[in-house]
Amino acid sequence: MAIAPIDSNSADSEPGRKRKSRRRQTAHLKQVPQSKQLRETIRAACVQVAAALDKSCPLSKDEMEIVVRDLLAKLEQPDSYVGWTMVMLASEFWRDQVAAVPHERRLFLLPHCLKHAEGCPADYDQFGLDCKTCGACSIADYRTIAEEMGYKVLVAEGSPIVMKIIVSGHVDAIVGVACLNVLEKAIDKILMAGIPCMAVPLLSSDCRNTSVDEDWVHDMIQIPHQQPQQKTRSYVHLMRAASSLFEQQELTRLVQPQRKGPTLAEVNGHGAAALDPISATEKLALDFLARGGKYSRPFTTLAVYDALTGGEGTTGNGAERVAQYSDSVKRTALAIETFHKASLVHDDIEDDDAYRYGDVTVHRKYGVPTAINLGDYMIGLGYRLVSRDRKELGGDKAAQILDCLADCHMRLSEGQGAELLWRDASDKSLKPVDALKIYALKTSPAFEAALQCGAILSDAEEDYSEPMRFFARHVGVAFQILNDLKDWRGDSDNKMSAGGDVLGGRPTVLWALALENLNEANRTELMELISDDSQNASSRVARVRELYNKAGVFAAAQRLVEKYRARAEEIADKLEPEELRRLMYYLADAILDDPAATQPPNAVHSLTTDLVVAPA
Repeated sequence: MAIAPIDSNSADSEPGRKRKSRRRQTAHLKQVPQSKQLRETIRAACVQVAAALDKSCPLSKDEMEIVVRDLLAKLEQPDSYVGWTMVMLASEFWRDQVAAVPHERRLFLLPHCLKHAEGCPADYDQFGLDCKTCGACSIADYRTIAEEMGYKVLVAEGSPIVMKIIVSGHVDAIVGVACLNVLEKAIDKILMAGIPCMAVPLLSSDCRNTSVDEDWVHDMIQIPHQQPQQKTRSYVHLMRAASSLFEQQELTRLVQPQRKGPTLAEVNGHGAAALDPISATEKLALDFLARGGKYSRPFTTLAVYDALTGGEGTTGNGAERVAQYSDSVKRTALAIETFHKASLVHDDIEDDDAYRYGDVTVHRKYGVPTAINLGDYMIGLGYRLVSRDRKELGGDKAAQILDCLADCHMRLSEGQGAELLWRDASDKSLKPVDALKIYALKTSPAFEAALQCGAILSDAEEDYSEPMRFFARHVGVAFQILNDLKDWRGDSDNKMSAGGDVLGGRPTVLWALALENLNEANRTELMELISDDSQNASSRVARVRELYNKAGVFAAAQRLVEKYRARAEEIADKLEPEELRRLMYYLADAILDDPAATQPPNAVHSLTTDLVVAPA
């Protein structure tokens, strides 16, 4: 059956224009067509449609869904196949870009659930399943073929480890097998970033001895290396540039340390005590700067700068273009992360957190006085990274950047101060709007500084300060609400246990919503729980969770996240040039990535979805 070309630039699907995010329940959209014949028919239609699409920029999930729903309607197939068909369309969209990558620069990703559940001799290491070629399951067959062709093979699931491998520069494209649940979580983060990627969905998501269309997997692995007709824009070069700022050699070159002597890594695990006392603070600062994190803030600065200077960093010549960025641009991006890392050291002290980036926090390892001093040092280092380049930047531009950093730093401190004063007060009353005002001050300035500095560096004629401030505010508030929700799921990276915010006495919008929606008796009980040391922590957290569920705060908070996301996207709708608009959409998706967002929301009080943050 022939499928008429679908116009991806129609009024309803024009790339980058007035996108409407729809974070909703999607389980009913993830059915796999039962017969191989039907799967072949839909796949063939996706090949035909993808061939007619403009491949200069990645399709967003919403744009892809519009095309897929139209395709299924023409095939007279149900909406339940939307998720599976989106994977097929995305794979065909990226086929040429995957082909442009040599086999030895491709990653082949396999799920552990393809192995036989019983009797598998393989163990897991930090990179996934350490698969033995025993011939007992299809993993060994696929792995043998892929490795003979030069692929790097990984048996694991989830986008975080894949993103780390991509950003590290080891591979440039991904082909893989996964269930629709995993693919849905990865589609925004990987495909929207412009990483060439293809996948064959598993035929079920039961995670035990599942199956796949094996001939499709073999065809995908054996896609020959050839140049594409059209290059698709990608943020990978900018991600790698941001990450490279913190590699020891580049970090040392840009910072130009003032003190000689060995680094912390070079004293062979003997700790700060083995360092020269005069140089120790500088060495500890550089070590902490290079440790952990996604470097999303320096990436944002580099990406805004790129978007406002032609957007060449996302093209096929992106690596060459990014390599030409001046040291003053790189140092400004580095300064943003320096301020952020300083705030983390101080924040960990104030909250007495035990872990950061999977390691013991600085104040727990070296003591509170040393940690305070280290944070202060990094603040000074951040300002110096910009001020030392005032000749290259020009006096006015350097002053603009320093003023932006100072303003954002002061507002961040105001927000943190408001949180600390509330935490130490005897009255734990809190209104949702007041919690959100604290968020706007505490979390948004770091995003704003990254955006504003990129614009200042670009010498943009248009004044972007107001839209970027409001975009950062909406994204920052939504991010902090997601962080509150994450606190109730735990965090293996920072070794957090669920409910830490309640036990730590921190003001959250969840707490405020609970006080607003519970009856008087439950409010009184909730207030007493946070100071009741007669109960153990786990039982107190369990009861708070019950009261939060009773008040519907988790669903209400998720609704607030989507409201602020929508407001950020409304600002992005009006931005020019197109490269900047698309970047802002990507930042909203990347910063506010949350797999739990697809869970069905419960009904919430209408007032809680209309909260806004008053201008600070």
